[in-house]
Amino acid sequence: MALEIDLAGRVVLVTGGVRGVGAGISRIFLEAGATVVACARRPADEPVTAAGREIDYLPCDVRDADSVRELVDAIVARHGRLDHVVNNAGGAPFAPSATASRNFNSKIIELNLLGPLLVSQRAYGVMAEQPDGGSIVMISSVSGHRASPGTAAYGAAKAGLDSLTQSLAVEWAPRVRVNSLIVGMVRTELAELHYGDGDGIDAVSETIPLRRMATPEDIGRCALFLTSPLADYVSGATLLVHGGGERPAFLAASTAEMGAPAAADMGGPAADLSPASNGSLASNGGAAADGAQR
Repeated sequence: MALEIDLAGRVVLVTGGVRGVGAGISRIFLEAGATVVACARRPADEPVTAAGREIDYLPCDVRDADSVRELVDAIVARHGRLDHVVNNAGGAPFAPSATASRNFNSKIIELNLLGPLLVSQRAYGVMAEQPDGGSIVMISSVSGHRASPGTAAYGAAKAGLDSLTQSLAVEWAPRVRVNSLIVGMVRTELAELHYGDGDGIDAVSETIPLRRMATPEDIGRCALFLTSPLADYVSGATLLVHGGGERPAFLAASTAEMGAPAAADMGGPAADLSPASNGSLASNGGAAADGAQR
């Protein structure tokens, strides 16, 4: 199998694909040769283009089942097929959990959990009838796997999205693969609203092991991999795209030296810490060495 990813002749839907992370995802798929349909409630302020090609924009509110049905029907009518979906539409403004209204929380959960489900259901109906099926990628968030103060409903919805990913991967196999990207901090055109000016962005970036925020295109390349033939055996997976995560706060607060402990501090010579010093492990050395137990 060639390691190049060429999606020429494939039709990809990117929800929320006209700005921010979604626009970056759309551009990557355009570069890979795919026909990219990007939906949003309003069109892009500037055309989303790459490799001399442009997205096909269609309006849609992913929270509305009728709007989603019209979207998918329009894609099939225009392009004859739907091969891949990237459920990117989502987000949440800041709101303290103690005072956030029921209506506010409902809208957040509808956008970030119900919307991807509605789009996936409709897309599955098309993909399941195609000879080569299809694939779906959910854009999830680290907020679903750690505390999410100020965006608690969003974090809960993203946790639900990862659970949904695993359930759909089982229900819809083998015709449709379903995976998710757990995304960390991304530098978009709205980054300053969240992290402050350039100095603030630089300071926040220093908390990431790779020392920078992701670009929208970083997310797009990971989504491209999951839809490609290179990932044909990958389904029900969650791929962390967060630059190594976030450095624990105690590392900045601690006054202890963070070097490796001396061997004496571990209770004996360094040689005693080798795998061979463990009788049960050493006795299995032959089997483990040739991969018999892997």
